[in-house]
Amino acid sequence: MRKSLQLQADMTQEFGTCVFDVTLDCEDGAPVGGEAEHAALVTELALGAAPEARVGVRVHPVDHPSFQADMAAIAGQAAHRLTHIMVPKVESVADVQQAEQALMAAGAVDLPLHVLIESPAAVHRAFDIAAHPRVQSISFGLMDFVSAHGGAIPAEGMGIEGQFTHPLVLRAKLEIASACHAHGKVPSHCVVTEFKNPDAIRKAAQKAARELGYTRMWSIHPDQIRPILEAMAPSQAQIEQAAQIILAAQAADWAPISHAGQLHDRASYRFFWQLITRAHQTGCSLPSEVQVFFLASSSAEGTP
Repeated sequence: MRKSLQLQADMTQEFGTCVFDVTLDCEDGAPVGGEAEHAALVTELALGAAPEARVGVRVHPVDHPSFQADMAAIAGQAAHRLTHIMVPKVESVADVQQAEQALMAAGAVDLPLHVLIESPAAVHRAFDIAAHPRVQSISFGLMDFVSAHGGAIPAEGMGIEGQFTHPLVLRAKLEIASACHAHGKVPSHCVVTEFKNPDAIRKAAQKAARELGYTRMWSIHPDQIRPILEAMAPSQAQIEQAAQIILAAQAADWAPISHAGQLHDRASYRFFWQLITRAHQTGCSLPSEVQVFFLASSSAEGTP
């Protein structure tokens, strides 16, 4: 956990913006019987993180004996330093409501929830879960999802190829992405366990982003972070095109324009503005004319 926070600080300095979150883990990271001590350590690390750090915590599931203690200790003490609390094995809106009540009891009235969907039943309820106002992001738990099928999905369904080709796994990923986009939430793609293969992680991230609609992706090893960033980030040609269109639209007071023989209006302006925003969030180099949109001292007037 300390190495992850240090890597985040190093890459923030390199890119000029924080390009990935660190989620400190209590669910699988805590030894059995040492849950309280681990929660105290996680709280200490979150409170000691740099001011610009983006740090979240994955607590135990809502039906685990340590859930309430996790929320009371971590959210109760470090909510002001956290970007989110992640709740694993969410099955329904009732689980989200229980997590929200625990946040409120801890005094964390504004802290977003990220939820992890890991079963066929939870996938079926993804749209209802995504609609809850406290939910900011939904992640897909690949390995638990495959295991929940009792052997009906082969082990290859958890691998780099099978997770993009097996119909049941692919359907689950699409349902979650669609639910998130329907309600303005962030879909976060599952892990790739082949962490020593940078080409595999890059291809997986490209498929997740370009074919399945995911805008974020989990890493389980530091070597995976840069390939994911590269795959999720727009290309330089896309950035240049988007910048030209946004600047021309701004000059036209957001009326329709013609660019490279194509008509653009407010519908496409939103797309290209989102592309520029994603480029900024992934640490891409932006033309100076659009970089000013992201400076804290600049006025919001005139931006889309």
